[in-house]
Amino acid sequence: NMRTQGRLLFCWLLIFATVLSDVWKAEVVSELKTLVSSCVVLPCKFQYPGKQLPDSRIRGIWHQQAKHDQRIYHEDSTEIADSFKGRTRLLGHLGEKNCTLEIDEVKNHDNGPFCFRAEIPSIDKYSFVESCVALNMMCKYDCKELKLEQMKTLEDGVPATFKCSIRHTCPSHPPTITWSRSNSEATWSNRDILHGNWEVESLLIFIPTEKDDFTHLNCTVSFHGGLQSSVSSLIHVKRKSCSLSTIVAHITFTKMFYFLVHQSQRSRNIGTNMLQFQVRNYVHSYLLSNCKRLNLIISQHF
Repeated sequence: NMRTQGRLLFCWLLIFATVLSDVWKAEVVSELKTLVSSCVVLPCKFQYPGKQLPDSRIRGIWHQQAKHDQRIYHEDSTEIADSFKGRTRLLGHLGEKNCTLEIDEVKNHDNGPFCFRAEIPSIDKYSFVESCVALNMMCKYDCKELKLEQMKTLEDGVPATFKCSIRHTCPSHPPTITWSRSNSEATWSNRDILHGNWEVESLLIFIPTEKDDFTHLNCTVSFHGGLQSSVSSLIHVKRKSCSLSTIVAHITFTKMFYFLVHQSQRSRNIGTNMLQFQVRNYVHSYLLSNCKRLNLIISQHF
């Protein structure tokens, strides 16, 4: 009858689901960019049949895809290929089904592909050769990879924010970022942007002045292993505009100063005209350096 058929179908579905969950499989990032001389972290998760076991019951191995006997990581260091000895370590906990690997002091020939192998003594073993990781080597970072962003308009006396960021694949030893402004405040963060990629970001806040106009701000990234990369930005600072009250105050002060100087020099019979000329030029230059379009205003009053 229909009830019996429904029960049989349910039993078959349950058995089928159990079989599917009881298999060997691994999840890795198939290709990663890496910087020669730095480090790279290969994210890895895996599944194995049966119940979850402690770390001590599972042996994790990483090897070349084409040659299983060319091991780049093994708990027994004597089993590791000479070119990788002392340069690899397992970051993940095998009992938690995490097989993440770090390769340090990356060499030009560390291309891979590399595959993970799990061994459960007296039970089973499996090499995940269908899920391997290839490394795309970079001898240096392209300038386009390093980004420096800033506010469109910088104003004299107004706090400005700059952001410098770089992507990388070495989260265990992330790059550091320094600025050419040592007297300014900077924050730093390192975030996971998925698929084995990370991004280091630094935010710099400082108050620009007129002296900063047409100067360069430099951001330098230092990578694990010693390599560096820099990017520079030319700063343009908008001067403060003078208010009408400021202009009137300067003009009034100047006229009063002229009057006092004239009265003083008349009694001493000294070159009044020359001194007035010098004072006028000084005030004229000061106003022009702080205000806009004052030539007409000054010429109308003097």
